[in-house]
Amino acid sequence: MTDYWHIDTGGGDDTPDGGLMARKHPQQPITNYVNVPSVTKFMAKVEKLGGKICMPKTAVPQMGYFAVCQDTENNMFALWEINMKAK
Repeated sequence: MTDYWHIDTGGGDDTPDGGLMARKHPQQPITNYVNVPSVTKFMAKVEKLGGKICMPKTAVPQMGYFAVCQDTENNMFALWEINMKAK
């Protein structure tokens, strides 16, 4: 089981504003998540602009979807879509 904590920065609602998990190994990089209205649409935009999809759209049940991407300078980032119906 992976240790994972929700982070609340005092946003306007009760949903977590972020999360933190322990590294699996010392070289594991930080991955920043960007909130988007549609992971599917923004995955296409990433590819159109020359980026790569490293982990396809994945559901986090009852929370949303994410995809891990790499930009044209080899930086990793993730897309996050809030969707309480995710399965």
